Amino acid sequence: MQYCLTLELKNDPELIATYEQYHSPKQVWPEVISAIRDSGITDMAIHRVGTTLIMILQTDDSFSFTEKAKQDAMNPRVQAWERLMEQFQNVDSNNQQGKWQLVERIFSLEEQVG
Repeated sequence: MQYCLTLELKNDPELIATYEQYHSPKQVWPEVISAIRDSGITDMAIHRVGTTLIMILQTDDSFSFTEKAKQDAMNPRVQAWERLMEQFQNVDSNNQQGKWQLVERIFSLEEQVG
């Protein structure tokens, strides 16, 4: 399955540059990478346009957003990473849907021609 999510960064070029450094090759903490892979996410990419981040997830059939959230909540290293990343993100703490917002898919070429 494929999912697309978005998140807004703070509009500060220095913070954005630092956020990107944390996500450059071999910089994401190994425990975070393991937690991603263990949840059923087979591939993940994050793109940026301005202050908007766009995350594309490829998952296997075992993946569940609910289970991923439960696993992450019990993982102190993932929680530390999340707290670290929040300094760069425009996050509404009252938002019940979480930091990353799931984007509704409205078009698929495969569905058009398949």
